[in-house]
Amino acid sequence: MNIALLVSYDGTHFSGWQIQKNGRTVQGEIESAVKESFGCESRATGSGRTDAGVHAAGQVCNFALPDGIKIAPERIADALNVKLPPDVRVLESAAAPEGFDACRSAKRKTYRYSVYFSRRENPLLERYAVRYGESPDFARMGECARLLEGEHDFAAFSSAGSSVKTTVRTVYSVETAPWADEYAEGVLGVRIEVCGGGFLYNMVRIMAGAILECGAGKLPLSAVEEALCTGDRELLGKTMPAKGLTLLSVDYGFPLFNGEYSGGAARTAPANKE
Repeated sequence: MNIALLVSYDGTHFSGWQIQKNGRTVQGEIESAVKESFGCESRATGSGRTDAGVHAAGQVCNFALPDGIKIAPERIADALNVKLPPDVRVLESAAAPEGFDACRSAKRKTYRYSVYFSRRENPLLERYAVRYGESPDFARMGECARLLEGEHDFAAFSSAGSSVKTTVRTVYSVETAPWADEYAEGVLGVRIEVCGGGFLYNMVRIMAGAILECGAGKLPLSAVEEALCTGDRELLGKTMPAKGLTLLSVDYGFPLFNGEYSGGAARTAPANKE
């Protein structure tokens, strides 16, 4: 039986999604929970490999469960959560179609990068957002975001070490929205949400840095345009820290989960804006 899981995790103490020899990983924890719960070894395939420190609200993975194990698919989440550590939880479980692969079947993914504006660090925000010392111009941030929408060669928005065949990607939407945390009175921030068909290594974090630097007047829009044309990474700002990034949802073109956590996550991504 092919089982799909909707997974949420705090990436602070993980070395990323993918199993590593000398690091604690989300995939490793899930596969260990499967073995403890059902007595079988099965590889958990994720929709993508989040890096060390990156969080997830709607990561999706799938694994094979032997037919001899009798359990309702929707109860598998509860069985695994008993064995999982508190910083990772299965929100939903369901029987997936034969041939479904959480990675290869994905159509779109949506990420959020969270930033707050403050002269000093705020301990109530630091775990899931990155401090930026000055409040940028939101209109200029929006102009930069529009430049990054569509099909482009995003070579300049990728860190070294990637071995992909092509650096051309389609970004369906880039949205910037102000936010304020109820526990950090007077502190404002911005959330940058990016929906695309696929992403290069550190692509969203570099995009977030470029948008912020444009908004702060430190990076001209012309530099972003030139970076898209030339692939020159040196034209752009720094790669933003991992802790501000969260994988929000994965879209497969059909409803994979139907429970209380499935509204949007792993079901429907923002529509493409023509």
